[in-house]
Amino acid sequence: MQTSNSVVIIPTYNERENIENIIRAVFRLKEGFHILVIDDGSPDGTATIVKTLKDEFPYQLHLLERSGKLGLGTAYIAGFKWALDRNYAFIFEMDADFSHNPNDLPRLYEACANKKADVAVGSRYISGVNVVNWPMSRVLMSYFASKYVRFITRIPVMDTTAGFVCYRRTVLESIDLDRIRFKGYAFQIEMKFTSYKLGFQIVEVPIIFINRKLGTSKMSGGIFGEAFFGVIRLKINSWFHNYSKKL
Repeated sequence: MQTSNSVVIIPTYNERENIENIIRAVFRLKEGFHILVIDDGSPDGTATIVKTLKDEFPYQLHLLERSGKLGLGTAYIAGFKWALDRNYAFIFEMDADFSHNPNDLPRLYEACANKKADVAVGSRYISGVNVVNWPMSRVLMSYFASKYVRFITRIPVMDTTAGFVCYRRTVLESIDLDRIRFKGYAFQIEMKFTSYKLGFQIVEVPIIFINRKLGTSKMSGGIFGEAFFGVIRLKINSWFHNYSKKL
C-alpha cells in the first residue's frame, strides 16, 4: 500500500545508535516521506531495530537486508531499482548518522517538486563551507576534492561528492543503473556527472553538514583513492558514450 510519492533511502552498516532516531525524525515531517533502509548485514543488530519499528510503521517503513558489506554505491542502486518498481516520483539519498538534517528533506523536495529541478543536491559548499565538527584536514580534503572533480569533468556543481540528494524518477529511469561502476565515494560523483551529461537540471540547496556524534565513520583512504583516479576514467569514458534521456 503506497500512499506517498517520495521515499528516502538510508544505507546502514552498524548504525544501531542512530537508526531509530533518524527514522522517527523523518516520520515526524508533515510531508509523509516513506523510508527504505538498506542494511548490509550489520552485526550490531541495526536491521533488528528496523524490523521492530516496522510493526509501528507498517506502510511507511521498508527494509532490504543484504548479506554483507557490499558498498555504498551498490546499496543505492538496489534502492533505486526498488523505488522505481514501486512508482515513487521522488527518490532521496540520506545518511543514517544525522550528518544530513532530516528537516532539510522538505527543501530538497520543494526544489524538485515545485521548482522543476531534476536533481536537488544538499550542498555543503554552495554558500561557503558549511561543515561542523570535521577536522580541518577532512574539510580541506572534501572541499578540494570537489574542486578537482569540477576541474576534470566541468560539471557545474560545487559539492560534487555530496550524499544528500533528491532525484526525480525520470532521472533514474534515464540512467543505466547497471553501468554505474563506482561503489564508494566516487559513486556520488558518477551519479551527478551522468545526470549532468544527460541534460538534467541540477540545483544545489545549501545545508549545514554536521559530523556524526554517535557510531563510527565508514570513510577510508581507499574511498578517496577511488574518487581521485575514478574521475579521470569517468571523463575519458564519457567521450565514447552516447547520453540520451528517457522521454
